Amino acid sequence: MRRGRKSKRAKRAEYESMQAPAVGGVRLPRGNGETIRLARGASLSDFADKIDANPAALVQALFNLGEMVTATQSVNDETLELLGGEMNYVVQVVSPEDEDRELLDSFDLTYGEDAGTEEDLESRPPVVTVMGHVDHGKTRLLDTIRKENVGEGEAGGITQHIGAYQVLTHLNGEDRLVTFIDTPGHEAFTAMRARGAKATDIAILVVAADDGVMPQTVEAINHAQAADVPIVVAVNKIDKEGANPDKIRQQLTEYGLVAEEYGGETMFVDISAKQGTNIDALLEAVLLTADASLDLRANPDMDAQGVAIEAHLDRGRGPVATVLIQRGTLRVGDSIVAGDAYGRVRRMVDEHGDDVLEALPSRPVQVVGFTSVPGAGDNLLVVDEDRIARQIADRRNARKRNALAARSRKRISLDDLDAALKETSQLNLILKGDNSGTVEALEEALLGIQIDDEVQLRVIDRGVGGVTETNVNLASASNAIIIGFNVRAEGKATELANREGVDIRYYSVIYQAIDEIEKALKGMLKPIYEEVELGRAEIRAMFRSSKIGNIAGCLVTSGIMKRNAKARLIRDNVVVAETVTISSLKREKEDATEVREGYECGLTVTYSDIKVGDVIEAYELREKPRD
Repeated sequence: MRRGRKSKRAKRAEYESMQAPAVGGVRLPRGNGETIRLARGASLSDFADKIDANPAALVQALFNLGEMVTATQSVNDETLELLGGEMNYVVQVVSPEDEDRELLDSFDLTYGEDAGTEEDLESRPPVVTVMGHVDHGKTRLLDTIRKENVGEGEAGGITQHIGAYQVLTHLNGEDRLVTFIDTPGHEAFTAMRARGAKATDIAILVVAADDGVMPQTVEAINHAQAADVPIVVAVNKIDKEGANPDKIRQQLTEYGLVAEEYGGETMFVDISAKQGTNIDALLEAVLLTADASLDLRANPDMDAQGVAIEAHLDRGRGPVATVLIQRGTLRVGDSIVAGDAYGRVRRMVDEHGDDVLEALPSRPVQVVGFTSVPGAGDNLLVVDEDRIARQIADRRNARKRNALAARSRKRISLDDLDAALKETSQLNLILKGDNSGTVEALEEALLGIQIDDEVQLRVIDRGVGGVTETNVNLASASNAIIIGFNVRAEGKATELANREGVDIRYYSVIYQAIDEIEKALKGMLKPIYEEVELGRAEIRAMFRSSKIGNIAGCLVTSGIMKRNAKARLIRDNVVVAETVTISSLKREKEDATEVREGYECGLTVTYSDIKVGDVIEAYELREKPRD
């Protein structure tokens, strides 16, 4: 026997180990455990490019595994990771934040970093957010500071949008600027208030002296503290009867806000926004807090970076965004990108409607020149040329579409389609509003409605501007309801909606929309039935019929017996048969619909093994009203 020669079995095992793995009967490339980074919503073509494979082979492999996906279709994270594992690859789905960072890096751009040395940094005005419970006087306070009347124009007296304003004040004889962000006060705008806190340096917490700490007051405190933002408390309405500022100070100690006079670090100022009392003292407290707690400096000489506070579609000017510059200087003519919107600054306007040529750090301005409406909270960047801005916006837009397609695609086969439709109901919505911040807040509030696992609410599209024919066509195809917030249908959209039977609801106050959608969801819930006993009958005699079978002669001992009623058969207090139907019922020799307690009857049931002494318990299922 020769030494060193391998057997045929060993050779075959070695050969097979060198071959590509078979996934679903298809030979595919074999990895060595290396990591493959893919964007959320990537297609099989994207995956194939990374591993130098044929996309058609990946399509065939998934098809054999029961997944019908085209080469260019977005694939969800789980499928990508499963397919990668079968080929000995570790698939890492890149988060949108990391992907955006990599996208900016590819253009040699960064967001959130100050360029230059310590000498390049200059002091900037503090950015202040006014927060608190609804109707505690936030907008009235800003009215007094700006000497304008905004509150009268708000629907229901509730601030529906985010606005930003800059005011001039004085401290120790020096002129100082303060930027204010007015966040909506209704509880549904939690997301917008949270964003306001993150975009700000100091939060003014407005608490009514005659009302006290309320749920939204606590929410505002949580948002500010989570963003590590110093808080100045404005105890408002001290001129009203029953006002008790000391009580407010005591209540807020439970939430870590201890007044300076009690040995804490939080500045409290008693004010009356209506009478204009102590407003200067409040502004002074804001500046003192900024000087003591914060190092508010930025480089004004770099390319501008900022955040879109809110945006809307203006009939005459097109997309308009209120932008807060955080570092650098924004100038007319700059190429800009914010989220998946891009453009060139054609015009900048301040809070008074006056044109501005350049905006320094902490300056809020309305920017005209975007090609589409950016989202509230989108980061704004100045880039070298329009081409780069367009490329960044297009890639972000494509990424968002792919991620949405991968997330929303849910496969249901013909076998389980009926079961799936029985298990769940879905209400589809299309949201249109006058600005992106409102639309986002409305979407978050609606998706937060808790009804039951039986029903699902899905927002299939959202946007800024009037309801268009495209929205109506989408609603018709997907059986959706269109919610218009402070907007109306454009042109022939109303006529098309009437023709297609599409329901368009218009609102100007957000909680009315939430209330109606909640009622609609409750209406979609499947009814709950409860069992109600009709009566009992005892079998006293048995009769045999060649045509009908066993006939039970009974005495109704309680309630009533009904023909075609559901029943159960009880023998010696034990249920013998559960699903029984009273198929026929007679009183004497006449057919009867029902027989009441104390009367004799003859009946037949859909169960043959019945005996004298058995008890027939009739019942029915009645719909139970939901709470």
